[in-house]
Order: sequence, then C-alpha cells, then structure tokens
Amino acid sequence: MRKKLGILRDYFLIFLASNLEEIPTDIPKDTMFLKLDANKITAVPNSTFRHLAHLQEIDLSKNAIEKIDSAAFKGVADGLRLLDLSGNHIQRIPKEALVNLNAMIRLSNNPWHCECTLQEVLWEVKLDPDSVNEITCQTSVQEEYAGKPLLHILDSGINFCNIHQKTTDVAMFVTMFSWFTLVISYVVYYVRHNQEDTKKHLEYLKSLPSTRVPKETISTIL
Repeated sequence: MRKKLGILRDYFLIFLASNLEEIPTDIPKDTMFLKLDANKITAVPNSTFRHLAHLQEIDLSKNAIEKIDSAAFKGVADGLRLLDLSGNHIQRIPKEALVNLNAMIRLSNNPWHCECTLQEVLWEVKLDPDSVNEITCQTSVQEEYAGKPLLHILDSGINFCNIHQKTTDVAMFVTMFSWFTLVISYVVYYVRHNQEDTKKHLEYLKSLPSTRVPKETISTIL
C-alpha cells in the first residue's frame, strides 16, 4: 500500500515513503530526483525507469532488494548522477546492469558474494568514495575472504577472476585425468583379457593328441 506520495514540482522531486514491495509504474515523466528508500522493494526488473529520461538521482537504499535484472536501468539518461543501492539484500548483480551508467553508485551494506563478476563491476563503475570501504564480502569463492572489505582484499593483490580461472583449469584437469585413467584401465583390461584367452587357447592346443604326418604326405606337399 502506498502510504505517502510527495511531489515538489519546482524541483521535480518525488518522495515515496511507504511499504512498497515494487517500484511504481505511474511516476511522472519529468521526475528528476526519485526517492524510494526505506520501503520493502525486492527486485528491480528490466527497463523499470525507461520512461524517466530526466532522472538525476535514484535512491533505492534500505529496501529488501535481492534481484537486479541486467537491463534494469536501461533507458536512464546520461544525466543520472547518483544511484543508491546501499542497505539491501543484494548478493550478486549483473555487470551489464551498471557498466553503462555515468552515475556515482553506492553498493555498501549488502551481503555480497565476492567473485569475479563483482570485481569487474568495481573496476568498471564509478563508486561513491565515502562508502566504498563498506562493501564487504559476506561470502566468497574462497572462504578466508568472508567478512572482509572487498576493497582491502583487492588492494592486497587478490584477483577473483584468476581464482575462477584456476578453479576452471583444475576442474578441466580432473576431468581429463579421469578420462585418461578410464582409457588406460580399459586398455589394461583388454590386454589382460586377450592374454588369458591366448593362454587358454595354447593350453587347449597342447592338450590335443599329437599326430605325425607321413613323410609321403610331406613330400607330396613339397
């Protein structure tokens, strides 16, 4: 239920303060500053803001956002200066959702899972310098980094993309080794089986009564 909708038209400023569970679709097109903080929004679907060409700031902080689609901010103008996603439930975010934005972005106080994609996001977007140290790894591809600030981890020389590559390489090696072991096992089994068959055949031949061929027959053959 929408509890409050405040519009200050001199600045095209909208305040939405309520128990909203999704982003409204009837926001005026001339909105420049959109505050949706302190609601119960859980997701940002594709093209949510496509009709809001004048947006300069979007505040989605202190919600319950878990999912952000890859085209969630498609259509947002280059004039967007601030996107606040802090204080949500975000663990992962598609790189494509943010890399084309010119805005300063706040990602702090979310339960991030630290891996290669999140590292690439940090490399390619403009982060708010005042909150960047509050981007913490709740979980990680390597357990020893859980609970640590992501920026400190990266500053220490850790590269999550290399970790991902090494993990992939190890998986490929294990798979190839398994196939190689299987092939070798089959070859060994095949050779041993043939040896046993050959041995049995020789023993059978030896067990047969020996017969001498007459000399006349040999002469005839020669």
